[in-house]
Amino acid sequence: MQKKSTVYDAHFHIIDNQFPLVANHGYTPEPYTVEQYLERMSNYDLMGGTLVSGSFQPDYAFMEHTLKKLGDGFVGVIQADQQMSDEQIVSLAQAGVRGIRFNIKRTGAGVLEYLPTLAHRVFDIANWHTELYIDSKDLPELTTVIADLPCAVIDHLGLSEAGFKYITHLIEQGVYVKATGFGRLDFSAKAAIINLYSINPKGLIFGTDLPSTRAPTAYCDQDCALIVDALGEAHANDVLYANALELYRIDHLQKHQGAKQKMRFFS
Repeated sequence: MQKKSTVYDAHFHIIDNQFPLVANHGYTPEPYTVEQYLERMSNYDLMGGTLVSGSFQPDYAFMEHTLKKLGDGFVGVIQADQQMSDEQIVSLAQAGVRGIRFNIKRTGAGVLEYLPTLAHRVFDIANWHTELYIDSKDLPELTTVIADLPCAVIDHLGLSEAGFKYITHLIEQGVYVKATGFGRLDFSAKAAIINLYSINPKGLIFGTDLPSTRAPTAYCDQDCALIVDALGEAHANDVLYANALELYRIDHLQKHQGAKQKMRFFS
């Protein structure tokens, strides 16, 4: 029997029509339920994951409802909203939200006017990180801003080879990078993972990007296997779960995994 890979899925979406969806550039995704997601991940030893609100999901009630349904080990990242009250931030943090996301690729650079202020505000109130869905070729004038944020994450390896050197600079500065969305890239994911891990082994985190909305090629199990092949099992575990557990502050899973590793070491 083939051993299941232990993973923490740091980037996936659930699309639930019970909650309002807002078309983005004319696009509204097909439903993708909690049950569909968990069934798709049943061939993994799934520790938990990070539910990411897409640009079409502005409803906070969706996030609270879905995190409760997913259960232990799952946290969330919501779309950035400068109108959020301090009370909303605290309430969402208590429900399991760990960060805000700026979808610069889909919504444009207008959000950059308030990004630093909001990023510092949510970090001070709830210790939230700031996630950026941005094409790396648009990074040249933003690397200093992003590196100065309290805690920042770049989605999908930056998407473009044209700006990959800025991704390497940011991970060197302590910014996290998600090894996700390989079907969205115009370059080799394997080569990028080897490069970024060599620069900062603590900065790279894995996610499936399920259900791969709008991606030219959807996630497949070979994407996870690629990370193991690129780094070897011991180093791949940093990317597949260990770094994410630290970023998302999932202490009980960190302790549990640490205990399992000690048992294997002494057995």
